[in-house]
Amino acid sequence: MNLTNVLAAIKPIWTWVLGIALVVVSAFLAFVIAKQSSKENGLSGTIVGNSDTYFGKNRGGDKEAIYARLTIVGSVLLVILVFVMVVVVKNTDFTVASAS
Repeated sequence: MNLTNVLAAIKPIWTWVLGIALVVVSAFLAFVIAKQSSKENGLSGTIVGNSDTYFGKNRGGDKEAIYARLTIVGSVLLVILVFVMVVVVKNTDFTVASAS
């Protein structure tokens, strides 16, 4: 078997694998972003004032830091997967060489 024939045969498989990975990473990133709390107090916090103590304010700090790190990791992974999907798979010519 020729290398171009092998690459042409596995291109649809890698396209599906990368597509599924993109969907999974996108869903994970959406979930992590949705779990994060807002950093703003909103209008009610501005008018009434903030009555959080130091301990009350930092109680969920560890969870928020983990969510922030997961957001960064998921975003970087998403960019890498999109780069691989678009540049490597879509712009590479895996045409089968004619046997003439």
